[in-house]
Amino acid sequence: MIPCRNEAGVIAGLVREVRPHLPLVLVVDDNSEDETAARAAEAGAQVVRRTENPGKGAALKAGVAAARARGCEWVMTLDGDGQHRPEDIPAFLRCAEETDAALVVGNRMHRAEAMQWLRRQANRWISRRLSELVGSSLPDSQCGFRLINLKAWAALRLETDHFEIESEALVAFVGAGHRVEFVPIQVVVGGGQSHIRPVRDTWRWLRWWRRVRREPRMAAGAAASQSKG
Repeated sequence: MIPCRNEAGVIAGLVREVRPHLPLVLVVDDNSEDETAARAAEAGAQVVRRTENPGKGAALKAGVAAARARGCEWVMTLDGDGQHRPEDIPAFLRCAEETDAALVVGNRMHRAEAMQWLRRQANRWISRRLSELVGSSLPDSQCGFRLINLKAWAALRLETDHFEIESEALVAFVGAGHRVEFVPIQVVVGGGQSHIRPVRDTWRWLRWWRRVRREPRMAAGAAASQSKG
C-alpha cells in the first residue's frame, strides 16, 4: 500500500517495481492535484482516492480499510516519493515469518550518515523519546516502510491523521503487547521531496507527545517481547 500525494512523476515506476513482490498494489491518492491516480492505475495498481483533508495518517487508515475489504491479512506500506526500495520487501516478509512479529519496520540507521542531516537528527531525537516511553529499542521510529498485521492494527485505537501516525502506531503496537521488529533497509540518497512541513508537523507531534505521556502505558512485561533492534 502506497499512500501518496502529487507523485505523478514517480508513482508508475514505483508500482511496477513493487508488483513482482506482492499480489496486490494499492495506492491511496491523498487528494493529489496532479495525475498521480491515473499514472498509478496505468501501472497496475488499484487506487483509492481521497478528495479532502489530506494527511498521511488518514491516508494510511483509508488504505488499511481498503486492504481489509479486499480480504488482506497483512499490508506493506511504502512512501510514494521513491525513498524506499521495493527489493527490500522480501526481508520484511522473512522477518515476520521467522519472528511472529505483528509489525516490521525498516531501519535506516545503520547508514544514518546518508540521510539528510535534519531528518536524521529529528529521527534520532524522536526515536530516543519513544524508546524511553515504551522501555524498548525503537531505532528508526519514523520510517514509513512497514509490514503490518491487519488484525492487530484493527484492535488499536489510532487517533492521529498526519505524520505523527508513525509514532502513534509504534507505541500502540507495543502497548498492546505485540512483537515489533526492525530490518535493515537501503537508504536512498536524495530520494524524493518530503511532504513534511517542519513547523506545523513538529507542533502536531509535540501535541500528540504531550498527550500520550499522560496516558497509562503498557505493563513492564510488554517490552520484553520487543525487538532488540
